[in-house]
Amino acid sequence: MKRYILHIDMDAFFASVEQLDNPELRGKPLIVGGLSCRGVVSTCSYEARKFGVHSAMSMMEARRLCPQAEFLPGRMWRYKEVSQQIMGIFQEEAPLVEQLSIDEAFLDVSGMELLAGDILNIGWRIKERIKNEIGLTCSVGLAPNKFLAKLASDLRKPDGFTVIRHEEARSFIAPLPVTKIFGIGSAAKQALQQFGITTIGQLAQADKRIVQKVFGKNADKVQLLAMGLDDRPVVSETAPKSIGRETTFGKDLYTFEECKAALLELSGQTGFRLRNKGYSGRTVTLKIKSSDFKIITRSISGEGDISCDEEIFALAVKLLQEVNYKNGVRLLGVTVSNLSDGRCGSLGFEEDTRLLQRNATVDSLKKRFGEKIIQRGGRHS
Repeated sequence: MKRYILHIDMDAFFASVEQLDNPELRGKPLIVGGLSCRGVVSTCSYEARKFGVHSAMSMMEARRLCPQAEFLPGRMWRYKEVSQQIMGIFQEEAPLVEQLSIDEAFLDVSGMELLAGDILNIGWRIKERIKNEIGLTCSVGLAPNKFLAKLASDLRKPDGFTVIRHEEARSFIAPLPVTKIFGIGSAAKQALQQFGITTIGQLAQADKRIVQKVFGKNADKVQLLAMGLDDRPVVSETAPKSIGRETTFGKDLYTFEECKAALLELSGQTGFRLRNKGYSGRTVTLKIKSSDFKIITRSISGEGDISCDEEIFALAVKLLQEVNYKNGVRLLGVTVSNLSDGRCGSLGFEEDTRLLQRNATVDSLKKRFGEKIIQRGGRHS
């Protein structure tokens, strides 16, 4: 049986929802994100993209490029609400749905041509349902595998539908630039250019020694993608690889005590999410973005699985002590990875039991009254 994978990506999702709820914004440049001078763009409408604005750009740069745009802070609760409606349509139309983010998903529709008459009908029907039932547009890619489907959906935005058929897959992608392969950025692009490789077709036929020199252990994987080959299945439910929280500060942090206080709050937020999802973890990662936008990450593993706020905080502080942050800290993040199902249990010691009981009490209050109901206070020695 031939595989048929759909990749469906909503068009400028956050901005489109704002335009849906406020018709006066339609057809105008619209930028959604942090509105402070230190904020970044989350999403912008296609009208704003014509001026060079894009996601992850600093808000200051976006205002410089498109000062006439409407600027909104975003409403995540509303975006999640609309996302649930969209994912509900996907679940009704396909037997296997793998949600990638709030606004995109893979759908495995293999074998459904017997019911649909033509497999393309499924993609068109989903597009029409989203437009008629919700009022938004999406871009769709239909192909034999995940890589090709995602690549296809990105080719004709917005409101596009691109099909890559089995028999034409390799020839279809051959003339495209190598950067169409996810993960090939400017550095890899420049490295490949030194060997005269600029297209996916050239990469597929390149000497393996060259590909290995550029991509190392990922060489075989990248070259298979360049050939249009990808055997990854669509997985309906994927366990998270990590759980964490990060925050960007209105003013840079410079002292150890300031950073420590921020880590205490982030550790509490991370621990709550970890326990709420029924996980514990072994590795804590600290992320620091300095005032010059350089990012430093450091990781440390405990002796056993952890899920309590205090344990996460202790390891995060240990990592903080090893990092030079004198130039100012713009962002801090705490993540727990190497996850295991189930919370770590008490070893029978009195302190372990108190920790678990204290965290359980805090969790119950947060679930009932909201996560911000509890603000942890630091210990001063």
